[in-house]
Amino acid sequence: MPGYQERGPAAQSKAWLLPTATTAFCLLWAYGCTTREVPGEKRLAPDPVTGECEALFPPGSFPTAAECATCHRAIYDEWRLSSHAYASISPVFHKFEQRINDLSSGTVGTFCIRCHASIGTAMGEPRDMPLWERSPISREGITCITCHRVSEEYGKVNGERRILAGPLFDPMYGPLPAEGVAEVVGDAGAWKVKTEPGGAGMAIHREGIQFSQMSKSEFCVACHQVAVHPGIKLEVVWDQYRASPAASEGITCQDCHMSKDPGLPSGFETAPAAVINGKPFRPGQKHSNHSFAGPGYPIAHPGVFPHNTKADRFTIQQWLTFDYRAAWGSDAFEDKVDAGEVKAAFPPEWANVTDRVDAHDIVEDNLGLLEKKRTLRRQVMENGSRLDGPLLDGAPTAGKALSFTYEIHNLNKGHNLPSGSLGAQPEIWLNVALIDPDGKNVWESGYVDSAGDMADLHSQDVHDGKVPHDDQLVNLQTKFLVTSVKGTDREWYLPVNMDIDQLPFIRPAGVPTSVLNHPPFIRMEARSIPPLGVRKAEYSVPGERLSRPGTYKLMARLRSRAEPIYFMRFIGATREMEQAMNEWMIDIHPTAMEFEVR
Repeated sequence: MPGYQERGPAAQSKAWLLPTATTAFCLLWAYGCTTREVPGEKRLAPDPVTGECEALFPPGSFPTAAECATCHRAIYDEWRLSSHAYASISPVFHKFEQRINDLSSGTVGTFCIRCHASIGTAMGEPRDMPLWERSPISREGITCITCHRVSEEYGKVNGERRILAGPLFDPMYGPLPAEGVAEVVGDAGAWKVKTEPGGAGMAIHREGIQFSQMSKSEFCVACHQVAVHPGIKLEVVWDQYRASPAASEGITCQDCHMSKDPGLPSGFETAPAAVINGKPFRPGQKHSNHSFAGPGYPIAHPGVFPHNTKADRFTIQQWLTFDYRAAWGSDAFEDKVDAGEVKAAFPPEWANVTDRVDAHDIVEDNLGLLEKKRTLRRQVMENGSRLDGPLLDGAPTAGKALSFTYEIHNLNKGHNLPSGSLGAQPEIWLNVALIDPDGKNVWESGYVDSAGDMADLHSQDVHDGKVPHDDQLVNLQTKFLVTSVKGTDREWYLPVNMDIDQLPFIRPAGVPTSVLNHPPFIRMEARSIPPLGVRKAEYSVPGERLSRPGTYKLMARLRSRAEPIYFMRFIGATREMEQAMNEWMIDIHPTAMEFEVR
């Protein structure tokens, strides 16, 4: 069908068009496309010439973050590299969302996309619409108005947020008293602003309304406590939080994830409430950091993310053909092209050297922002954890087994380590190596295979016999256990139990999940550490690895990555995606200790 990307089988695409069309019909029927006057109701009147209805959401009904940046540039610069801003761009999300819809013959529907592209969903964009065909506001993911145009404490539906439509001039909602907007609007001439179309002045919203729930953890629940088909919880951070010391002490999600110290409830920075036509308004006001520091990270092309208004001169499709790894557009590269040292066959959209140079400058700007993102990620992981050890069990002796222990501490009062989406990701594991007196690695646990995966049951290299299974692996990654077509339950990275059928579907529970506390044939094996908890990692090195006396060294580090590579291959990720995922792997609390073996 024109305008649609056939991401799944044709039958599935058509299946998704049916509810979309039905929804549109119901909306038109409900709101009416009629000239009939109904007191107090807003109707969609037909055009007097063409007879066609007005658009349900006229252009400008959902202001973009770039529009908000006019007065709130500091917040925009924080947000544009955040995981919220990345939500609808993430190539892993799109691959995963399509894969699970394909597997389930469409059972999942728009469940995932309604959080990741909330505005696009509200506008009626089809689930499988390609990213480059979506509206700019839809590509912004969790954007400004996803939160600041919410007016009700609505937590009744899983993974849904109700967002008010309206132009930029309509009221915005925030956690603080909103009399400041009235002050500016009351002196519009001095501030050179306007609150309606036409005339001179900077466009602003005519009213600010305090919405106190926005400063509470409950506001985050809609997207961060999610049960998926067929009824098992995928996001469990709210369950963890409400039973945590942080909840008892009144510490909110915002207190840690929007504070001045990533992951710590250490208070907030101060800044102007807005900068209007270059003039700061109410400097010294509480400033919540909209980077939303957390362990997630982007692997999209750096021309596409972080959001950069300069990048909009090129389309997403053009960016995806720009080879930033080859440094197209840099002085060094272009000099080699001119000298004939590099023979490059540029696609037509990048044949112009000026375009390549401009694109290179944009990419360099975005790569600098991504380094800030990497720093925030490391800070939040280090602030929330500690690694102690090793504690040796007895005096090390040549030829005898060596036993020792590390302790992994979760310093976070609010949720488990790790938290977030469970199943395949996120990954945190302990990597420990023993180095002999000659500097040779003689024993290791937490090593990775050729793809970068841990050597556990999911490793392809372990399956192929290329690397040994890591019998002493300490992995905090939660796993799903499913019983599928045959056999007993097994570890799996999706909560999916499939029936043998011409059209596979996710098997629904025959009894309420509250009876078993999980769906039949699916359960969760939690390995994460509760708030302020500790996990002992116990190891034993065979005696033959300590072959002679001397000075040995134990080296350890916690390693963190968002997704395992076996999962990425399962969803159809590209090699570039795999490479970027591994490039973002970080080491936390690296430590080394020397000791004598006698």
